[in-house]
Amino acid sequence: MEYTRIVAVTGMPGLYEVLNSKTDGAIVRSLDDKSTKFVSSRVHNLSHLESIEVYTIRENVSLTDVFTAMKNSNENLPDAKDNKAVKSYFEKVYPDLDFERVYSSDMKKMVKWFEALQSNKVDFTAKPEEENETEEVSAEENSAGQTAEAKNTKAKKPAPTGEAETASEEEKPKRGRKKKTEE
Repeated sequence: MEYTRIVAVTGMPGLYEVLNSKTDGAIVRSLDDKSTKFVSSRVHNLSHLESIEVYTIRENVSLTDVFTAMKNSNENLPDAKDNKAVKSYFEKVYPDLDFERVYSSDMKKMVKWFEALQSNKVDFTAKPEEENETEEVSAEENSAGQTAEAKNTKAKKPAPTGEAETASEEEKPKRGRKKKTEE
C-alpha cells in the first residue's frame, strides 16, 4: 500500500486507499474494515494525505513531518477521546504546532490516522531514491526547456514602442463577445 494512494473522504470516518478513479468519483477501500465502496465526487471530496499541511508557528509543514515526529517519539499515543491528553502529547512530540489554529479535533484525527497507518504498515516517510530521480528528470526538462525558449526568443521580433503603439490602441476599442440569439 502506497502513502500516495491514501485519502481522507469528507463525511466518512477513517482513511481509504484509492483503487481506481473515474470522472464522477473514485473506488476506495477502507483501511479499517477493508470494505470497497464507490465515492461520488458530487457528494464527497477526497483529500490526499500527502497534500495536507499542518499549521505551525513558523511555516506550514506536511502531515508526513508530523507523522515522522510521532513515530520517532518515545511517548505513548494518547486516547483519542481525551482532549487534554492529545494536546499535551502534541506539545511534547511536535511543540511547533500552532495550537490556536490546529483544533483538538484535528489533533484527534492525526492520532487516529497515525494508528491506522501503523496498523496497515503504510510507509509515509519520503523515499530519497525517488526524489533524486525526479530531480534528475526535472533538470533534464529544464535544460530542454531553456534551449526551446532561446529558439523562441530569437524568432520573435521586438514589439514596437513609442507613441504609435498607444495611438493604435486608442483608435481600436475592444469589443465584447457577441451573445447567442435564439432563432
